[in-house]
This record gives sequence, structure tokens and C-alpha cells, in this order.
Amino acid sequence: MSRVEDAGADARTDVAIGAAKAPAPASARAVSPLWTLGLFRSELTTTFRRWRTLALLGVLAAVPVLIGIAIKIETSDGGPVGGGGPEGPAGPAFLTQITNNGLFLVFAALAATLPVFLPMAVGVIAGDAVAGEANGGTLRYLLVAPAGRTRLLLAKYAATLVFCLAATLAVSVSALVVGALLFPLGDVTTISGTTISFGEGLLRAVLIALVVAASLIGLAALGLFVSTLTNSGIAAMATTVGLVITVQILDTIPQLHGIHPYLFPHYWLSFADLLREPFYWDDVLKNLGLQSVYAAVFGSAAWARFTAKDISA
Repeated sequence: MSRVEDAGADARTDVAIGAAKAPAPASARAVSPLWTLGLFRSELTTTFRRWRTLALLGVLAAVPVLIGIAIKIETSDGGPVGGGGPEGPAGPAFLTQITNNGLFLVFAALAATLPVFLPMAVGVIAGDAVAGEANGGTLRYLLVAPAGRTRLLLAKYAATLVFCLAATLAVSVSALVVGALLFPLGDVTTISGTTISFGEGLLRAVLIALVVAASLIGLAALGLFVSTLTNSGIAAMATTVGLVITVQILDTIPQLHGIHPYLFPHYWLSFADLLREPFYWDDVLKNLGLQSVYAAVFGSAAWARFTAKDISA
């Protein structure tokens, strides 16, 4: 653990111990909303002050840079982009448009990072949320404070969701900047073949980024549940990332097509339908609905496990 993490943990421990030593008011059970907000702010600060979190965001922001430079080099002689490349949103549908409009680098970068890099980053943060505190010996001190286990778990989940948004924005903003520097910007040609203004295309990019971030809420809840099952942060992170890889492998096996619509990554790339004219919402709504179900199921499981867990560290 780095010095920054140690300092953050020590500060939170001191706050928790101070709260425990303070005389309890008559309405001890009625926790102030300001205390809940302060707990969330503490979790948010702790999460984003860790070097591991900053490193993950840095790696995610570097992916669009690598894609943009690779395409710029490949097309420097006037040749096409990646002949015979992969099909789908990350293939010709987006990549071949980048040289004409740098805004498409945002869509291509999100399509490239969503199957692997984004879920792995979220899996690391979610898996370490509770198990990391237990492994560091600070969890029991946090539970001494009058916030309670439910509020603490909600604060950790909310902080993880903020990371989902921050990670998606790191990819999107980096891709937009690199696309503007390396390629021209202008009117956007949709997948349907129609043309929309750059301003409308930029608004769609923002909408797509929000949908991609929302696509990770189910995984965040799953990771949080795994984190309540062990006191080892590394084990929780490895298990969560392993589950992501396993489920994605299952989603590619044709013989298991019957269960594909129920796997949380199945509709992840449906955000490409937001670049149609008009929007095609069916798969996007299925994705958001599926993520909500996963969030409810595994969030409830995490709550049931955490509230009944014997905290010894």
C-alpha cells in the first residue's frame, strides 16, 4: 500500500475512532444525511487518491492514443484502415470513418475498451471495495462510526459507480482530443448513411458515453458482492476479473445461445445503435434493463452478506 493510501486509511480510522469515543446523542440511531454525504465523499476521496486508481485511468486514457497513432501511421500513405479487420462496432463500422472524422475515434475507443479494459478496471475497484478495507484492518473501525453497514455499503457502491463514469469519460475525452489533433472534424455520417451536424454527433457521443458507463453497473454490483465474501483484496479483484473473462467466453459459444441474453456483457456493444438515424433503442434498453437486474440481485446479495458478516479485521 502506498503512502497516500496509508495516509487516507489512517485519517479515516482516526475519524471512525473519534466518532466511537464521542458521546452518543439521544437520537443515535437517526444518522444525519450530512453524515451519509460525508461518508460518500470520504469513500470517493479514498478511491481516487489511490495510485492504483490513477494508474487504471491513465491506462484507459492511453488506449485511444495508441489507436489514433496506429491509424494515422497506417493511413499515412493513403491506404485504407485495417483491411480485413474485425467486424462489428470496433471494426469497419467505426475504424474506417476515423480518418474522415476524428469524432469516430471516441466510438471506436469505447468499442475497443468496453469488452476488456473497462470491465477489468471496474472489477479491480469493485473487488477491492470491502475486501481491501478488511485486509488493511480499517473495516472494523469504519463500522464503529454511526453510519451503519448499509450506508457504508451504499457509499462504496456509489463510489464505484462514479469510477465507472470517470473511467468511461477518461476514454472518451482522450479519444476526442486525439481525434481532433490527428484527424479532421466535421459532419457525422451515421451507420444508417444519413448525415448529422458535428454538434449533434458530439451530443450523441456524450449519450453513448453515459450508456457505456451505465453498462457497467451490473458488474460493479457483482464485484461488490464478491468483495464481501473474502478478506483478501487481491483474491476479490482476481475473482471478479476472472468472472468477467469467463462470462465473455460463454457469450461467444454458439451452443450456449439460449443463455446469451441473460449474460451481463451480451448487449454491451448495443450503444452503436445510438449512431443510427433514427435511434434504435431495443437492444440499448435491454442492456440497461439487464444491468438493473444484475445490480438489484447482486446488490441485495452483497447487502445480505455484509450485514450478517462477522467483521474481525
